[in-house]
Amino acid sequence: MQGLLEPEDYVHVLGPKLSPLDELRSVCHATGQEDAFYLCNVDDVVHKMELWRQLLPRVRPHYAVKCNASRVVLNTLAALGAGFDCASKGEIEEVLSLGVDPSRIIFAQPAKPATHIRFAAGRGINLATFDNEEELYKMRALHPKCRLVLRIRCDADDATYCLGIKYGCDAERDAPRLLRTARDLGLQVVGVSFHVGSGCREEHVYRRAVRAARHVFDVAEGLGIRGMRLLDVGGGYPGDPEDEPVFRKMAEAINSSVAEFFPSPDVDVISEPGMYFVSSAFTLAANVHSKREVRSEAGDLESVMYYINDGAYGSFIEAVLDTKRFRGVPLEAHGESCDAVPSSVWGPTCDGTDKVEDGNLLPPLELGSWLLYHNHGAYTVALATGFNGLPTPKVHAVVSTSTWSQLRDRAPFTESHFVPSLATGRRHTSASLADPHPCV
Repeated sequence: MQGLLEPEDYVHVLGPKLSPLDELRSVCHATGQEDAFYLCNVDDVVHKMELWRQLLPRVRPHYAVKCNASRVVLNTLAALGAGFDCASKGEIEEVLSLGVDPSRIIFAQPAKPATHIRFAAGRGINLATFDNEEELYKMRALHPKCRLVLRIRCDADDATYCLGIKYGCDAERDAPRLLRTARDLGLQVVGVSFHVGSGCREEHVYRRAVRAARHVFDVAEGLGIRGMRLLDVGGGYPGDPEDEPVFRKMAEAINSSVAEFFPSPDVDVISEPGMYFVSSAFTLAANVHSKREVRSEAGDLESVMYYINDGAYGSFIEAVLDTKRFRGVPLEAHGESCDAVPSSVWGPTCDGTDKVEDGNLLPPLELGSWLLYHNHGAYTVALATGFNGLPTPKVHAVVSTSTWSQLRDRAPFTESHFVPSLATGRRHTSASLADPHPCV
């Protein structure tokens, strides 16, 4: 169970007529506050769960902890009854510390270190994935009672990251051999999982994947393996607001495919969404601490280089990987009469490749200005480092009074987790982030 609360455990309750943007402004304008930070809108996470249950009523989500392990996210999803996809000893330990029952966790890592398997066995984690023979021998030696899920490969043509190059066996060629080995070792295989790729933007792949899973179920039955009762449709679902139509099409494809190939309600269906739950819930606020004007030989202003206090070694790893384009939005509005200037935005480290964005037309920004990056919750907090001795952004969470009333009595939340928002005017110093008042 959770012990003493840390600063990032707190959720700031917005007063009447106050918005998350009001709170963000209050933090930015707090005396002495210059560090980059995330604003997490808990209402957005709750909305995503409501939408998931509306569109995919048969599929129980197991949140992919690797995507964003912020305590407020884990607390919120635990309170809403989600399961958890954990890929390491550390993630399992973090989720169990919330008081989550081990039965709500799947150890979704097909290649696990022995120490992590021993830890899972000792903590009662009895559901795990595999995709190779060596893993079966490890499981027999270290966790023979674990229920196993065979991960197969089925890659989307349109996905940001293809995971099949690393994980997932061939359903036709490899699965029968692995099922026979598991049977002969006395291990219990209970289902099939797949992951079509992170950042998937196509729906048709799910029918191929579910059909392949059905084939593996049939092979298992032919081998005398009983008790196959679990289908895991993986993760990779988009979470930005403009991608909701894509997600709706994915949901339709999953529902129809599951109904066609797994009509029996005896088969449980789960999933491993990550970015879906957190992407749009987080906004990053970064402070402009330096700038340099680039002029032509004639002295004309050609562009401006802005330096902010977060970058590629913090929240913008995808800028270096060239998998996403970022566009910062100034916190303070500028009139139409302001001439926008071609601008580049750079991170704070000494690395010359630490560039966040280029070619954005920005109004003239003074030192101390704030740039906002919306839809910034997926694989940002989780991947930030302390390179160059620089701090990583903290998370400042907000919730509306209506959502607060829903969550306040649901474990792992307690009354102590909820405190007044800074936008109420009660506190406007940097100490507010680390020394909140109890919510009254």
